[in-house]
Amino acid sequence: MWDRFKQIWSIKDIRNNLLFVIALLVIYRLVAHIPIPGVNLENLRNYLSGNQILGLLNLFSGGTLQNFSIIMLGVGPYITASIIFQLLGMIIPSLEEMSKEGEQGQQKINMYTRWLTVPLAFLQSFAMIRLLGQSSQGILGNLTPLNTIAIILTISAGTMFLMWLGELISEKKVGNGISLLIFAGIVSALPSGLRTLVANYDPSQLYTYVLFVGIAIFTVVGVVFVSEGQRNIPVTYAKQVRGNRIFGGSSTHLPLRVNMAGVIPIIFAISLILFPSMIAQFFVQAKAPWMAHLATSTIQLFQNQIFYNSLYFILVFGFTYFYTAVVFQPQKMAENLQKQGGFIPGIRPGTETEKYLAATMNRINLVGALFLGVIAILPLLVGGVIGTQSLRIGGTSLLIVVAVAIETMKQIEAQLTMHEYDSI
Repeated sequence: MWDRFKQIWSIKDIRNNLLFVIALLVIYRLVAHIPIPGVNLENLRNYLSGNQILGLLNLFSGGTLQNFSIIMLGVGPYITASIIFQLLGMIIPSLEEMSKEGEQGQQKINMYTRWLTVPLAFLQSFAMIRLLGQSSQGILGNLTPLNTIAIILTISAGTMFLMWLGELISEKKVGNGISLLIFAGIVSALPSGLRTLVANYDPSQLYTYVLFVGIAIFTVVGVVFVSEGQRNIPVTYAKQVRGNRIFGGSSTHLPLRVNMAGVIPIIFAISLILFPSMIAQFFVQAKAPWMAHLATSTIQLFQNQIFYNSLYFILVFGFTYFYTAVVFQPQKMAENLQKQGGFIPGIRPGTETEKYLAATMNRINLVGALFLGVIAILPLLVGGVIGTQSLRIGGTSLLIVVAVAIETMKQIEAQLTMHEYDSI
């Protein structure tokens, strides 16, 4: 392993890219500790500790919410905008055609996503201010309209700044920028979490700690197993005669990963599953009795462990299929194989190859989606049984951290392989 790190450090391009990404993550963590003035942080932290939904949002934002930082929303609006455009791409023909135009079409969709992020950031920042302002713990105090507008503009600008950082990181090809920002936010909370765990250690709860460690190890092993699993499709290239030379005639394989979507289904599922409860929080004290009752019933419904776990599993399962359909395009693969003179033994080139690849990917994806869904809800199930909140949150965080780390290492390995070919 150390030899691999030395190899990474010895290649100038990869070393510079890694240092650049680390510098951006350091900037992100520094900005996360810049608070907006006029907020009672102690009352805010007490309020978040007693609210499961906002506590989970605070975790994924890297503690920016409890600091009432200028980037308190994290990359949430950008993720929401991405989900909206990917869903619209399935029902609007023009967007579907745009997504098939390759890199140019993807750049247009990314531009539209950035534009949509701006109003979503305004909306979510206003909603967060209203929610905290309704609290009886005196978090924000009396805000004037001018102060409210200034806070909304500041928080929205912070979200756009994070989106820009994420895109800069993605350009360096050492990991997905948005995923790495979420990764950095979760990891930054690890020292304080361990300190709290040690300070509140109770010998009578030893069984809970052992169970927590066991679930953590199982989650890590499961994520690595699913992420590294792949199905190799044999591919043979036909011989081509050019003059006196014969080209081709070789055999290789086409790798199909069990979990091609990576950590994206987990992030999307969490973003959607938190949305209804968060919206309902605004209407708990509504003047209309039916609206207040509906909001309270929604919050109670999502606090029901059976409903919450079932919905979480379905969302992870569905988004795994959905995102795989976005990134895996059997039609293009079949066309590229046919252009290069390659074919799958026993399968006709062209349409038959496309159908075979799509059917094979669907079968593989079924296993990956089921396994990823089980891994996602396992800590929630155990946490609900033993009644501890830390296991519920810790399992989801660990799932994201491990998946992002694996995805980042794969991209670095790809760059290493490319440099090895260049040297040859």
